[in-house]
Amino acid sequence: MNTRAILIGLALGLGLGIAASATGSPALMQTAEAVEPLGQVFLRAIQMVVIPLVAAVVFVGVARIGDLRKLGRLGGLAVGFFWITTLPAILIGMVVMTFALNFTATVPPPTSGAEIDAATPGVVDFLVNLVPRNPIEVAADGTLLPLIIFIVLLAAATTTLPAEKRQLLTSFAETLGDALIRLMTWILWTAPVGVFGLAAPVVAQTGMAMLQNLAVYIVAVVVGLFLLKGLVLLPLVWAFGGVRPGRFIRGTAGTYMVGFTTTTSVGTLPMMLQEAEKLGLSKSTFSLVLPLAASINRPGSALFQSTSLVFLAAMYGVPLDAGLIAAAVLALFLASMTVAPVPGSSIMSMAPALDVVGVPLAGLGILLGIDRVPDVFRSAANVIGHMSAATTVDGVTRRGGGREGR
Repeated sequence: MNTRAILIGLALGLGLGIAASATGSPALMQTAEAVEPLGQVFLRAIQMVVIPLVAAVVFVGVARIGDLRKLGRLGGLAVGFFWITTLPAILIGMVVMTFALNFTATVPPPTSGAEIDAATPGVVDFLVNLVPRNPIEVAADGTLLPLIIFIVLLAAATTTLPAEKRQLLTSFAETLGDALIRLMTWILWTAPVGVFGLAAPVVAQTGMAMLQNLAVYIVAVVVGLFLLKGLVLLPLVWAFGGVRPGRFIRGTAGTYMVGFTTTTSVGTLPMMLQEAEKLGLSKSTFSLVLPLAASINRPGSALFQSTSLVFLAAMYGVPLDAGLIAAAVLALFLASMTVAPVPGSSIMSMAPALDVVGVPLAGLGILLGIDRVPDVFRSAANVIGHMSAATTVDGVTRRGGGREGR
């Protein structure tokens, strides 16, 4: 994915939209509206891939977690840490963005109210509907959360099959996921044109206020990620890992910088392994926890997604009541731990949560255009989350073995 080209496409879309809004020129406004099909085709292409991609990635992710029964205490502690840190990450993102909305400008919703389903199901109806009568039907309807529940249950059942049959299903899902990731990569190469087509009509309707709101959104994401590190990760490392915050920050500076610049957990793994050893962690611990974390641990992505959900809900005028927030937290919790290794996947995997609360997926195109800045910070937060997991699990296992923490 060509980040520079996407930024150019976004800049051109913003420029056309701002010019149309500022001048009120009918010709410019018609031009902005005329390019909207480019964005819609791009969006439909993403929607075409996202449902089978989410299904494949979720299946493989849960199948891997199921295999952790064979890995004993270390694997269980690691996954427990991933879960414990993901939920606070989601909540921090929601709280920070809710506060940041006080600094955003009021803009008319880019989509008319008729296109947004404002009906809110009751709690009982929501829980009942989580169990799909027909998984194929909910997939065809684009109702992702019940589909994810089905996939999770199917993957859990798969882990109980004989090894040969389990490997057959898992290999198929991995191969399907790889093919879909390749297809998504092709689609994302058209992102400059798609982002241009999405941004121009939206900004033509909202004007400069949209730029202000996007700036507030980026700041909220970055602030939230640092709060996650300071309020959740570092206290856990100190309390359970036995490593003081100052030492941990110094000892993971290389990991943070590599994650920041490469925006990939897998690419940062060699640096994480080196710094884990320098921190004095047990090799038997970090050699298991760090690769596992690089595969399924995404606290930074979880915070980014929850922040984005609140921002998009406000942009489209969708009210979030307690029931919708609870549903969104569940969807984000599942989605954030199955982010595919493809650029922009943290945005694409938000689709189930947006579907739950009734936010149009068109907003994802706008976020994709400015994703480079949040991406570097959330990737850095993710890899620090991996190092925090290894340090915490190592400290707990050392205490369990009767040895002193550091």
